[in-house]
Parts: sequence; C-alpha cells; structure tokens
Amino acid sequence: MGFIEQALTLKEELDSLRPISKEQELKIMQKFRLDWNYHSNNLEGNSLTFGETKALILFGLTAQGKPLKDHIEIEGHNEAIEWIIDIIKGEYPLTESFIREIHSLLLKQSYTVDAITPEGLPTTKRVEIGKYKSQPNHVLTRTGEIFRFATPEETPILMGELIEWYREKASNTNVNPILLAAEFHYKFIRIHPFDDGNGRTARILMNFILMKFNFPPVIIKTEEKNQYFAALQLADSGIVEAFINYIAGNLVHSLEIMIRGAKGESIEEPDDLDKELALFELRFNKGNQEVDKSLDSILYLYDNSIVPLFDKYFSGCQKFDRFYVKSQHFIGTDDYGSFDIASGIQVIKSRISTSTTSFEARSSYNTFKHSEYGNFDFHCGLEIMLNINTYIIRNSNTYVVRNGIKTINIEKKYIEQLSEKEIDDLVSFELKRHRDFIEEKTKTA
Repeated sequence: MGFIEQALTLKEELDSLRPISKEQELKIMQKFRLDWNYHSNNLEGNSLTFGETKALILFGLTAQGKPLKDHIEIEGHNEAIEWIIDIIKGEYPLTESFIREIHSLLLKQSYTVDAITPEGLPTTKRVEIGKYKSQPNHVLTRTGEIFRFATPEETPILMGELIEWYREKASNTNVNPILLAAEFHYKFIRIHPFDDGNGRTARILMNFILMKFNFPPVIIKTEEKNQYFAALQLADSGIVEAFINYIAGNLVHSLEIMIRGAKGESIEEPDDLDKELALFELRFNKGNQEVDKSLDSILYLYDNSIVPLFDKYFSGCQKFDRFYVKSQHFIGTDDYGSFDIASGIQVIKSRISTSTTSFEARSSYNTFKHSEYGNFDFHCGLEIMLNINTYIIRNSNTYVVRNGIKTINIEKKYIEQLSEKEIDDLVSFELKRHRDFIEEKTKTA
C-alpha cells in the first residue's frame, strides 16, 4: 500500500474514534504545535533546540547566548500556528490576504538580509512583512547555478492564479486533501512570493489545508532536511509525485500519533525523554537566563517598547501646551542629540548601534500663560538607559530627584518588553506630576 492510500485508511480509523475528549485533543495538539514550531524553524537555520523552543513557548524562558532574532522567530511562528488552529474551526477562506497575514505573524517585524542579484552578485534586501517581494529572490545552488523563482512582476498574477487553482480543486467533491495540500505547498514554493519566510509559510499553508479536512498537521523533521529538499528538487525536475509521496509518508506518522492519542495511549516518541530532560535544565536555570545587549535586542526594544512609550508620552504631554506661551517636545540619544518628534523616531532608529547607551523623551514648557499666578516653567521627560543585560527607565529631569520627589526607576531584562499597562503607568506618572505642579503653583490663598 502506498503512503497516500495508507494515510487515507488511517484517516478512516481516526474518524471512527472521534469525538476525542477535549483534554486528550489539547494534549495531542500541544505535541504537534511544539514539534512543528521547532522543526519548521530549525529547517531554516534557527539555533534554538527543542527544549529551548518548548521552554520559550510554554514558560517564556529564553535561551542564554542565543540570538534574539531566533526567539522572535519562534514566538511569531507559534502565534501563526495558534491563529490557524483557532480559525480552522470556522469557514475561514484561503485568500491572498490570509497568506499575507500569516507572513506578518511569522516574521513580526521587517529586517534586512543578504541576497544575490540576478547576475549572481552579493547584495542586501529589505524584508517587508506581509508584502510580496520587491526584488528577485533567486538562490545559488550547490553546483553554482542560479535557481530562479518568479520575478516580482510575475508574483501578484501567479499568486492570484494559485488561489483560483486552490478554490477550484477544494470545491470538487472528489478532492484528495493530501494531493491538494502537497501540490499547494510545491506551487507556492515555486513562486516564492516573499523576500523571506517562504518555507515556513508554505508548511503552515499546507497544514492549514490538511487540518481543514480534519487531518493532523505534517511535521517535516529537521533530521530529514536533506530528504525534504531532495523531494522538492525532484519536483523541480518534473517528478512532483516524489514530493507528494514524501508529504504523505510524514502524514502517516502524524496520523499514527493522533490515533494513539485518541485511544488514550502514549504519544511519546523515542527522543522525547531527552527533550524533557533538556527542558528541566532550562527551567532550573531560569534565574540565570540573560540576553546580552546587541543590535537586534536594541532594535527590538526600540520598536516594541520605546516607540509605543514615547508615542503615548508625547500624546499626553501635548495636552498641556495650551497653558504655556511656548512648549517644545524632543526625542534624543546620547550620541546624536535631539530631534523633533515628527522625524526623530525614524532618524534615531536608522542610527542605532551597539554603542547606543540611552534614549530620551523631553518636554519643556516656558512661561505659564496666566501671569496672575506667577511666571513659571516646567520640564519633564523619560530616559531609557541601556546596560549590558538590562535597560532602566527613569525620569530624565534631575530637578525632580534633587527635590526628593518620588521618581520612576524601572529595570528590566532585554527579553522583557514593556506591557501596555506599564506604558500607561509610566506616562500617567509624568502627566499627573505636571498636573500636580500646576495645581500647587496656582493655589489661591
């Protein structure tokens, strides 16, 4: 019996065991989700081990000495998986917008990568999340030849045709979901519509299709990387059946795990014990985890904590402008001075380096308009100090400290971003301090 027939037979057995208890189904899907996150990212060069991946997803523990980018990739991939597991329960259609949303969840933020020109020369390109490629993304093969995917100009048309192909096939009452999912994966890879993240996106979309037809997801294990790419290369040479059979063989394995789980049997695999012991080690060393200051960690902190904090801070501070003759709002760093808030956010980001040690948001208010209460000024601000392993948020106004007024002083590790509540609290502290200052100055006898 071939893999496709075997998978269809196992699917019938699985269907006969349904419904599976909620508790058992959650346990099975957690195993698939963890394996899927680890293997799909590791195939693309992510350095986190399975234990480190599981520790990050289940407990929020980061791996010491591993790049921040690798942690971000795992978090984004897990968010994308959780999203499709949730929407699979409804009638969510597979569209180009859906695919771009998956890509945005996966990559989380734009970045720059190495690339090659159509002539084979080295260059760099900007990867924009949720957007089709703007430059060719051909690859250099081991033989030195350039393997060419669709051009940026061809991509929108080909993606539209792919979606139409899928809709026509999926609506056929005699559709074979295994063939449909595997072919979609291959057709998507041949287009390579994004500047990066195409492999992970293709595997998520393939599993989305399988799960819509009540199959479990296929997990391409990192140990089978050579077989996986060899099957894709055979498809490139016209033997698409080789890739379909490879996918079907892995689906058989997933079905066997799910059937054991549905029967209440163990779903552990031979290497699961080693993975659990590695997880124990990470959990026991939780207090020692650190992510050092690096360009990646500063940029991620800037985009996800500092910019939202400064946006909210300036939005609140500008409400006081009407009480003063003159007011000024600046954003700055220790290295590059101050900039107005309209352009400063992007200018400063473009100049961030590992030598950057601080960011500052400052507001100055000169000459209170209502002179009957006196002629006074007010200055306030927030400062973020970048240390080796932590960053500190505090008042940037030394006047506050000298006069013994309660100050802000929060220290966090680079792995810890500011929550929405923390941002609200930080901004509220400074705004209330300004309000109290005006109230004190304008008290009548």
